[in-house]
Amino acid sequence: MIHISVKTALSGHFVRKNMSLGKKVADIRKDYLQGSLDLDQVAADPFAQFEDWFEAAVKSEVIEPNAMTLATVREGRPSARIVLLKGFDERGFVFFTNYRSRKGQEMADNPMAALTFFWPELERQVRIEGSISLASAEESDTYYHSRGRGSRIGAWASPQSEELPDRDTLEKSVAAIEARFAGEESIPRPEFWGGYRLAPDYVEFWQGRKSRLHDRIVYTRGAGGWGTKRIAP
Repeated sequence: MIHISVKTALSGHFVRKNMSLGKKVADIRKDYLQGSLDLDQVAADPFAQFEDWFEAAVKSEVIEPNAMTLATVREGRPSARIVLLKGFDERGFVFFTNYRSRKGQEMADNPMAALTFFWPELERQVRIEGSISLASAEESDTYYHSRGRGSRIGAWASPQSEELPDRDTLEKSVAAIEARFAGEESIPRPEFWGGYRLAPDYVEFWQGRKSRLHDRIVYTRGAGGWGTKRIAP
């Protein structure tokens, strides 16, 4: 007689279920039919074009239209995570984080990074590559003081990307910072927290099209300014 524990049986069921799901992943498909993009349709510079698309994403009520993937590299090893865009102009794209975090350390070691926006509701994607620099102290202060009190406390309390023994350790750190600044409305910005600006030299606008024959228009920065070209899907 063969005895199979409930745990083993459930584990086997879990494996079989996931093997089945794995086979179905390849069958997930969606044809993109909403729009098109050509060279004669885009703005002269990528910032104006991004503003146009970003405004469309906001009006379409995309969930967190300013959410973007930030990719960094350290010693040849890439890493990526979602962060929030907090400003953009002709100088570049701005976001904020802990300078001591993993991404902060990676950008300090290699000040080149990439951003990706994906707005599935519009069947659009924007890819941005360029150099990283710190935002000014004034910019960082202004944004920090616009945040809610809890977020300002959190910036002080969280040793971002460091190992924590448990959740309680973080909660105690928050409580200690709250006690430190009790009764103070103007909590100072931590010296280890602030903004970064990515100044692009490559920006790609991707519009989904039928049969995976997507439209891809690329801006590249040269000595004479921005140039545009179409690249294959």
